[in-house]
Amino acid sequence: MKTTLWKLKNVIKNYDWGSIDGIAKRFHIDNPEHKPMAELWMGVHPAGTSIAINALGESCPLNQIIQKSPIKILGQETYQKFNNLPYLFKILSAQQPLSIQVHPELSKAIEGFKRENQLGIPINSPERNYKDANHKPELIYAITPFLAMNGFQPVTDIIEHFEQLNISVLKKCINELRHNATSDGLKVFFYRLLTLEKSLKQQAIAELVAYANTHNQCPYNIIKMIAKIYPDDSGIFAPLILNVIKLNPGQAMYIKAQTPHAYISGTGLEIMASSDNVLRAGLTSKHIDITELFKNTCFDTSYHDHLLTQPIKHKNKITFPVPVEDFAFEIITGQLKPIKQLINSAEILLCIDGNITIKTETDNITLTAGESVFIACCAKAFEYQGEGTFARAFNR
Repeated sequence: MKTTLWKLKNVIKNYDWGSIDGIAKRFHIDNPEHKPMAELWMGVHPAGTSIAINALGESCPLNQIIQKSPIKILGQETYQKFNNLPYLFKILSAQQPLSIQVHPELSKAIEGFKRENQLGIPINSPERNYKDANHKPELIYAITPFLAMNGFQPVTDIIEHFEQLNISVLKKCINELRHNATSDGLKVFFYRLLTLEKSLKQQAIAELVAYANTHNQCPYNIIKMIAKIYPDDSGIFAPLILNVIKLNPGQAMYIKAQTPHAYISGTGLEIMASSDNVLRAGLTSKHIDITELFKNTCFDTSYHDHLLTQPIKHKNKITFPVPVEDFAFEIITGQLKPIKQLINSAEILLCIDGNITIKTETDNITLTAGESVFIACCAKAFEYQGEGTFARAFNR
């Protein structure tokens, strides 16, 4: 019988915002050059395809294994629906804030990708907004305490923040928002904040930072952190406008399409639809297309405590439900006796701690923290056993 289980060798992304030791220490991955290790990618994304290694030590890019037998590897239903592995799974470790960004919903991604192709904008151009025709919903699961921003705060809270600050050049904007405390009013306010004329922006930021320097509580501690890295960026106002969320280890949060968000600090596991479509709003030196950003941003507000994903616990398994079919995510604790798990798609398993042995009819591999495997759908099931915890990435 052909191989149905492969150990993965994964790509590390050394983005500047990454932590030097967050991934290295927790997952025992060498970092001899002490570079920031921002992300470890598991999957077949063109910008970082995993290498699959069989029991004989033979290696092959994972995308090539899928291309040779897509129906067997992915499953008939997944192949018909997605044509490839529909998710990208990551370890992520942030030492400093990522850009504030929005991901388009599926219909707008398809439309935008087609339009930019017709305009002849190269895929790798910094001016490109849509690098593929897919949406990018995401789930982040905290390994360490994890700080993030997600979605707009209630308008009344935003008004309260800015009234307390009493920034002179923003008084008119705040007064207008107070008289139109709706999602439309918030849209106008957010637009004016992001498009402030340079001297007014500098004055507003100077007043904000001066206030933050005399206050240590959230969100001013985050504003001070941002000011050191992006002193002239309008994104410095984001913690006053977006919900600041602290995830404790073991908690997770789903990020919907069209929702502004940014990770601030911490180490976690992230699973998403396999897409690279990003529309930026701030905290970046990269391309910001204000018009396209606002076409793709939902200005609904939400309360901070409504944003955590409520887990479903069953025996040794914790499921974090998501409203999409591109991916699913579970945390499983190993047992001393082997347990059988049926599967209906290709799966990636990542050992979080301890030791876990994964077994199919053709192969078995023992994993330690930071190691991962890929299981073909045609395996139909796998057994797991051991004293440890692993994350299970798959699709519905």
